[in-house]
Amino acid sequence: MDWKAKVDLFEQLRREHEFGIGTITGVAAKFGVHRRVVRRAIASALPPPHQYPGRSKPKLSAVEAFIDTVLDEDRRAPRKQRHTARRIYRRILTEFPDAVVAESTVRNHVRERKHQMGLLRRETFVPQSYSWAQEAQIDWYEAWVDLGDERTKVQVFAMRSMASGAAFHRAYLHATQQAFLEAHEHAFAYFGGVFHLLRYDNLASAVRKILRGYRREETVRFMAFRSHWRFAAEFCTPSEGHEKGGVEGEVGYFRRNHLVPVRRFVGVSQADRNAWVPSVADLDALNVLFLSGCRADEARVLDGRTQSVGTALAEERGHLLPCVVESFDLADVVFPLDRVWLAAAKLPKRGLVDKHGCVTVKTNFYSVPARAGTRVEARVHPLHVEVWHAGRLIARHERCHSRRQHVLDLEHYLDVLGQKPGAFAGSKPLAQWRAAGRWPACYDELWDRLRARHGKQNGTSAFRCVGIPTKR
Repeated sequence: MDWKAKVDLFEQLRREHEFGIGTITGVAAKFGVHRRVVRRAIASALPPPHQYPGRSKPKLSAVEAFIDTVLDEDRRAPRKQRHTARRIYRRILTEFPDAVVAESTVRNHVRERKHQMGLLRRETFVPQSYSWAQEAQIDWYEAWVDLGDERTKVQVFAMRSMASGAAFHRAYLHATQQAFLEAHEHAFAYFGGVFHLLRYDNLASAVRKILRGYRREETVRFMAFRSHWRFAAEFCTPSEGHEKGGVEGEVGYFRRNHLVPVRRFVGVSQADRNAWVPSVADLDALNVLFLSGCRADEARVLDGRTQSVGTALAEERGHLLPCVVESFDLADVVFPLDRVWLAAAKLPKRGLVDKHGCVTVKTNFYSVPARAGTRVEARVHPLHVEVWHAGRLIARHERCHSRRQHVLDLEHYLDVLGQKPGAFAGSKPLAQWRAAGRWPACYDELWDRLRARHGKQNGTSAFRCVGIPTKR
C-alpha cells in the first residue's frame, strides 16, 4: 500500500472510531485490519514509518572479516593506493573462489564500514561571492580529438571568470611554459582585459618549489609575465582542488558539451563548424571550434542568476585592467651548446653549430644553414623553434617534444651537398623529406635521368642545382 492510501485509511479509521462504532475491535472488524493498526491511527493521523527487521547475510559472512581487515590496513596505506569496493570484490573472486557473493553486496558493506570507520567524510564548504573582475581561475586538462585519421591527446588551457562565469579554452599538443603564457594572452584578448587576481594550482610552468604555507618559489619567466600584465597570482593548497572549484566545474561542462563524442575536427565554413566530418585538420581549426564553443556558452544562464553569461561578461569588461600595449616576448631564448664541446671542453662554448650542421635545443637537434662553429641564438615558441644569427632569422622548425631527435631541413644542406654529392642519396635530411611527403616522385625521375646522362656524381650535382626548388 502506498503512502497516500495509508493516510486515507488512517483518516477513515479515526473518523469511524470517533463518530461511528467507537470501539477498536468494531473498527478493526469493519475495515478488516488488525487492532494494532486502529491503535496507530488513533494515536497519529500520519502512519509511522515501517521498521524492517534486520536480515542475516549468510553469503557476506564468509568474507566479512576479510573485507574489514583490508579496510583497516588501508588506514596506513598511501591515499591513492587504497582499495576500492571493486578491487576488494576482485580479490574475493581470486582468494575466495568458493564464496558466492554479489558485487553490490560487497559495495554496500564497504560503504557502511567506511562510514563507521570515519574513512568517508563529507567536508562542508563556505559559498563565496566575487565582485566584477576580482578573480579568474586557471587549469590545464586533457582531451582526446581525432585530428585527421589519428586520435590525439591534446592539453587544453582553461580560464574562467568567477564573477560572470564566462570561460576561455585553448588547445595545445603539449602544456609547455610558452603555451601556458601564450594562452594567457589569448584569454585576455577574449575577455577584453586582465583580472586583478588569477588563481592556479601548483603547475610547473609557474611554480618551481612549494614553500611553507601559501608561499611559492615562482619561475622567473612567470614572474616577469605577471609583472608585465599587472595581475596578482595565488596558488591553491596541494591536493585541494576545491579551492578552484569554479574552473574545475567549467572543465567538466565544456568537455561534456563540446567534446562528447570525440570529434573529428576540420577547418570548415561558419555554417558547418559543428559538422561531424572526417577530414584532415590542424590545431588552429580545433581552436577555432573551441572559440566558437566559448561564444555559444555565453548564452547560458547559471543557476541562481537572472542574466546570461554574455550579459554579465559585457558588464564585467568595464572593471577589468586594460590590456598592455607592449607585447611580452613569449619565446624562451636559449644558446645551444656544441655536443663536442660539452663532452671534451672544460668550459663549453655557447651557441655553436656542431659538425653536423645542427644546434642542440631542449635535448633535440635542429639543422641550420650555417657553418660549424657559428654562434647562434635559439628562440623556443609553443609550436616552433627559431634560430637567429646576427639579428637575422636563418632557420625555423616545428618544435619536437621528444628527446634526442634530429629535425632536419634538406635546404640547409644544399651548399654542403654541392661539395659532397655522394652523400646526397643516403642523407638523413632527404629521408625526412620523403617521410614528410615533401619529395615527390617526379624528383626521383629527373634525378635518375641526370645520373644516367652525366654519371652519378655529376648528375647529382646538376640535379642539386636545377631540380630542387628552394626558398632562396
